[in-house]
Amino acid sequence: MADRHHVREIEQVLDGTQTGRDGFVAASWRRCVELYGMDPSRNDPAHIVTEAELRDHRKQAEWMIGAARSSLQSLFRQVAGQNYVLLLTDAKGICVDFFGDDLFVNELRGAGLYLGSNWSEDLAGTCGVGACIVTQEPVTVHQDDHFGNAHVSLSCTAAPIFDSLGGLAAVLDISLLRSPTPKRSQNLAMSLVTNAARRVEMANLMAEGRRDWILRLSDSPEFLDVDPEAAVRLDGSGRVLGYTRAARRLFSDGGPILGRRIDEVLGVTVDDLPDLMRDRPTEDRIIELQGGGALFGHAIAPQAPRTALRSSRRDGPLAGLAGDDPVMEQLLARAAKLARTSVPLLITGETGTGKTKLARAIHMAGTASGFLGLDCAALSAEALRQACADVSGPTTLLLRRIEDLGADTAAALAAILDSRNFLRPLSTTCAPPSDLNLPRPLFHRLAGATLSLPPLRQRQDLGTVLDRLLRRRAPDDMRLSPSARAALLGRHWPGNLRELEQVLDVAIALCEGRVIDQTDLPEPVDATRRDSEADEPLEQVMEACGWNMSCAARRLGVNRSTVLRRLRRAGLQPPG
Repeated sequence: MADRHHVREIEQVLDGTQTGRDGFVAASWRRCVELYGMDPSRNDPAHIVTEAELRDHRKQAEWMIGAARSSLQSLFRQVAGQNYVLLLTDAKGICVDFFGDDLFVNELRGAGLYLGSNWSEDLAGTCGVGACIVTQEPVTVHQDDHFGNAHVSLSCTAAPIFDSLGGLAAVLDISLLRSPTPKRSQNLAMSLVTNAARRVEMANLMAEGRRDWILRLSDSPEFLDVDPEAAVRLDGSGRVLGYTRAARRLFSDGGPILGRRIDEVLGVTVDDLPDLMRDRPTEDRIIELQGGGALFGHAIAPQAPRTALRSSRRDGPLAGLAGDDPVMEQLLARAAKLARTSVPLLITGETGTGKTKLARAIHMAGTASGFLGLDCAALSAEALRQACADVSGPTTLLLRRIEDLGADTAAALAAILDSRNFLRPLSTTCAPPSDLNLPRPLFHRLAGATLSLPPLRQRQDLGTVLDRLLRRRAPDDMRLSPSARAALLGRHWPGNLRELEQVLDVAIALCEGRVIDQTDLPEPVDATRRDSEADEPLEQVMEACGWNMSCAARRLGVNRSTVLRRLRRAGLQPPG
């Protein structure tokens, strides 16, 4: 009986009768019949793409999956226990990410509320995702708002997600298999899904704009720093490079947004942006609108551009050891020049900073054909002599942890180096050179030049190193969610590269899908930092974090206000 009533109402809408349905629903019904040739009495099954097609769609949407995963998890926690399912579809309506209760997986699959389902309007008829794609507005398609009989038990609320250029990129949908009859029962779902979509757009804009100004805007000072409503990305002259959908209201004249100067719509220029940063109270960061009224603004400065040194290490074995970090660039440029000589080198740095990797790269970039690596811990004089007995021709002698060399072995090493000038020693140590307890003649035979590797927490290329290691250790389509990435960038890393590699290995093993989230990360092994680490120079921490206050706070284990107070006390300011 209900099916016949539903079909009869659709016929009335086609005849031009107003039945009380939302206008977008009635318009969709007409398209379903007149454009797609659908029959509302049919009970068609859900449309599911093939595994190969799903892989292609997920690969194309991987950046959006990464940007949305944290928001989806947060949203799913809010509705846990209420039988909601969350879908993230691409702009074509294909579900590329999914959150639902494992107890109802089979029922959800049958209803098409699962990975690979195609909710485009021309296949699924009137539905939340399809209507959202057509209208590009948040919608609720509730029960018999759906066109086909197969979906009339569902209630689907969907919100569009736009990329920073204003194009539709995805749809976020929250659905129920069974819901209360009144459509207003989904008002809370509408609020939740639109807020989550806004946060996804914000996360994407922030990720894209690391080298540009970001101006975040809010009607309320209380939410400005934690959950702003809109944002624009600006170049150095104040022109718009990208924006979140909510920022469209600023440009109410209907003209183009990209390339516009921000001072055309707001009473602020690019020169005023430093005054809108977090070192001022939120209630003082007021921006007047050109047409009257005001907003509160929060400006985020671009990361300082890195001047990459053009050295021979770029295309050689040293090329993969760093990204855009000035200290590492200078060190590797120096190493590249020294590699072609026979100068003995002492490589220092904390445990796990990559001393052995650097030594091997120097050997590969040099002229020696032979290579012999020895660990100085428990190395006896006799074992050293035997290891070197058959060595001939130009050879690199790698001596790991030279600080552990015993007195007898040190004397034997000095004699070997004196008698075999074709041996080039490369020594590594975790100790400062001044603390090495070696005979002075031997020390000078080992330390013709010193290369000191910085700890990972002081490196400005931590993000690049993180991405490079993940690519090497994980499947091609595995990515970090924004929250997981932020958590890793904020750690102190007392074990340096070795600790980072182990954390990634654990996260890859624990990750259930293709996006590593914060819950997949193991807890830091050394949660309580040593006193020497706590005394790390504040300016070094800020430089390593690109003067990002939140990142610095995470690395130091304090809140942002504490970082700000320390900066003021030390008289430190971001580079101009």
